[in-house]
Amino acid sequence: MIFRRLLKARDGATAIEYGLISAIMAVALLSGFGAFSNALNTQFTYLAGLINY
Repeated sequence: MIFRRLLKARDGATAIEYGLISAIMAVALLSGFGAFSNALNTQFTYLAGLINY
């Protein structure tokens, strides 16, 4: 009886799916932020070199 009810329940599966989607988005945002900050740092270093000359 309980086993059949657990097989029909979809709330837990939906919560796990949303958790996985959130985790993937967080990893993508963090890696994108890392790439953006590196590019921005390179650009400011280049501009600082131009100003020093």
